[in-house]
Amino acid sequence: QVHLVESGGGLVQAGGSLRLSCAASGPINTRPMAWFRQAPGKEREFAAGINWNGTSTFYADSVKGRFTIYRDSAKNTGYLEMNYLKPEDTAVYYCAAEGRSYYRGVQTSPVDYNYWGQGTQVTVSS
Repeated sequence: QVHLVESGGGLVQAGGSLRLSCAASGPINTRPMAWFRQAPGKEREFAAGINWNGTSTFYADSVKGRFTIYRDSAKNTGYLEMNYLKPEDTAVYYCAAEGRSYYRGVQTSPVDYNYWGQGTQVTVSS
């Protein structure tokens, strides 16, 4: 079983930066991970994903060039570095992990992820 806990959210001004962390317990180092986000009144959307060994990443167009996803296997933790934040980045951010191991690609649909954290709020003021 995999348990995920996000941290690092908060309130930041437009143009600022935040780093989200996703601490995992259980067998996470062989599974692809991703960050999704959900703004009030909107569906949960994919933001960034990374494959099981960190050799492949994929980003939504809306965050490409501003966000960076990476993972530290030694710490069993995934990260989302967010720079040049915009008010439209305001959302609850969720960490997710796939159920299958050693998958070399990155999935962008929430249905492909079996494990989810509780979410962390990110608010960007203008």
